[in-house]
Amino acid sequence: MDKIGVQALAKTILDNVKKVIIGKDEEIKLILTAILTGGHVLMEDVPGTGKTVMAKSLSKSVDCAFSRIQFTPDLLPGDVTGLSVFDQHKAEFVFKPGPVFTNILLADEINRATPRTQAALLECMEEKQVTTDGVTRKLASPFLVIATQNPIETQGTFPLPEAQLDRFLLKLKIGRLSHADSVQVLARFLSNDPLKALESVCAKEDLMKAQEAVKECKVSEPVLSYIASVCEKTHTAPGVLLGASPRGMLSLMRACQSYAMIDGRDFVTPDDVKALAIPVLAHRLSVRSAYGQTGQQEEAVKNVLTEVETPTENMEK
Repeated sequence: MDKIGVQALAKTILDNVKKVIIGKDEEIKLILTAILTGGHVLMEDVPGTGKTVMAKSLSKSVDCAFSRIQFTPDLLPGDVTGLSVFDQHKAEFVFKPGPVFTNILLADEINRATPRTQAALLECMEEKQVTTDGVTRKLASPFLVIATQNPIETQGTFPLPEAQLDRFLLKLKIGRLSHADSVQVLARFLSNDPLKALESVCAKEDLMKAQEAVKECKVSEPVLSYIASVCEKTHTAPGVLLGASPRGMLSLMRACQSYAMIDGRDFVTPDDVKALAIPVLAHRLSVRSAYGQTGQQEEAVKNVLTEVETPTENMEK
């Protein structure tokens, strides 16, 4: 699959999701970027803004196995990964796979579960495997977690630790609708639910081909240096206690490759880096006296982008 094929596939999925979601084209594009990169997505916003509907619409657009977990304070790690139960007929313990054994996992309100249960996803998200009772089992490919969470100021939430936040390729907010978009939403859902009628428009095999294709997107030496400089600058930015990790730096580069291919280009530009720096890096920063306050983290990344010199030569060469 070439850049034209990736762009066409992305547009097909985008148009399908837009049958349900209105006025959020850029947010859908960012999630598609994560899907093509093979990374995980964290959506944070107040209840009722459409986070779950967005995740379900994208999941239904791809012909892959899908599972959903509603995270609650009484959820246990075994409810996520699976556990061994005693089979009386076989007189032995048999492993019963949990909902993570799927292609697309919707982790709904992930920060309502206790830290112990949240940690059950750490190995799944990074190494695409589950280890229980000393046995390691590989997860299906592709494997993607789309998680939603309420702001940490909301009652009954447990903030995700830095190690888990770093495993999400990007974090985004759905945000408010314009008045015109709000009227369209009311009209669209007036007599039926378009989500129920949504059908898949992308085969799993095509998605995997696109994931391989985006890896061929060219990143010139000046852009590689620009990405490294941006990430390095986050460590010395005022008010930042913990800057972007090497995983964050690699995530930014890979996300830029997918973002460029969605636009029909086979090369990354500095504008791609600027467009993705906040959703990919902001949630990875620890800001002084502002744990979980994404606004200050985003401001830190914006300041870094203004301070790092932008490459100006032709990136296609």
